Amino acid sequence: MKLSHLLLLCIAFVFLNGACNKNSTGKTRYKGKLEIAGICMNYTIRVLDANIDTNLVVANWVDDVTNISYTNVFRLGNTCDFPSSIKQGDEFYFTIDSGKQKDCAVCQAYYPTPSKSISIKIAD
Repeated sequence: MKLSHLLLLCIAFVFLNGACNKNSTGKTRYKGKLEIAGICMNYTIRVLDANIDTNLVVANWVDDVTNISYTNVFRLGNTCDFPSSIKQGDEFYFTIDSGKQKDCAVCQAYYPTPSKSISIKIAD
């Protein structure tokens, strides 16, 4: 195989591999897991993909209530937009949502969450 053909194959692979993680809007899609469904939408989500910006998540976090350690987690930032059909332990795909968040009533009871939060949109 010629070097030029090999180079073209490598470029195509890199392009297609990146495109597989994009949804129809062109935003990067991540796989997450609802680790903790705490009271009053104090939700902790773990990112299962390695390609997320590590500045957005807490690399290592311990739940003060259970003493269970989690990696690559964040607090749900947009509690009003999260579907009630996703339960603790469920895996799902999401994109990072930088749009205006809905206002809704959320109780103020406390459950520990990671220090970093992300507003997300559930992906197809």
